[in-house]
Amino acid sequence: MKKRADYIKRIEIKGLWGRKNISWDLRADVNILSGANGIGKSTILNNSVNILNKLEGGALSNEDSMGVSFTFSPEDATYICYDIIRSFDRPLINSGLLEKIGNQNVQTELDWQLYQLQRRYLDYQVNIGNRIIELLTSGVIEDQTKAAEVSMPKTKFQDLIDDLFSDTGKKILRKSNEILFEQEGETLTPYQLSSGEKQMLVILLTVLVQDNQHYALFMDEPEISLHVEWQQRLIQLIRSLNPNAQIILTTHSPAVIMNGWMDAVTEVSDITTR
Repeated sequence: MKKRADYIKRIEIKGLWGRKNISWDLRADVNILSGANGIGKSTILNNSVNILNKLEGGALSNEDSMGVSFTFSPEDATYICYDIIRSFDRPLINSGLLEKIGNQNVQTELDWQLYQLQRRYLDYQVNIGNRIIELLTSGVIEDQTKAAEVSMPKTKFQDLIDDLFSDTGKKILRKSNEILFEQEGETLTPYQLSSGEKQMLVILLTVLVQDNQHYALFMDEPEISLHVEWQQRLIQLIRSLNPNAQIILTTHSPAVIMNGWMDAVTEVSDITTR
């Protein structure tokens, strides 16, 4: 029977590029992989995510995962829910995908992530709406207070985005069921944002729709396109929305780790043997 993990305790990769072994012990909260270009940071993340996808789908066991294995918490768990955010805002080149989407605004990889997140955001709102109704109609007095708390993460998310985008006067349209913005009386879609704004929206929206559940969030160089101030705030913002998220990221930016995360940094050379 499949059992969901709270977080990943260790990632092991045997025979990376046919010559290196990786053994990385992870914290439950924040894990930052650092190292020179070409040393394998992104490869470690990508290999891990590829195997997690197959584990979650039941395509293979943890013991037979092509050189990549995981230790979970609890240790008898067989898979973990996860998201991966790629920050490179490259043009979409898959013509078949563009035709399937049928939305001419979706032109880049960040646009595609936003397109997918819109549906997840709608599903998230339906789920919290159903929980609120269930609590309000339970007949239990204490549930009235709990009902008010259910929508607090969504409100916090909206407040954070409004604060981050305040310099350009953009605000989330809070009465809309999808993500839209208002700026000087004009309504904007997420696809009209700058690359940095899209990137921050993708990250925080991804965290929100996980609905405060335990899961792993992989990010490959999330500092790309982000202002230095946003880089400094990034980890704190994620954890304020979901303290149960295990963050696993690669970075070259000192700003990402400046606000109290130096002890969460691991050098690739420190977890590699030949």
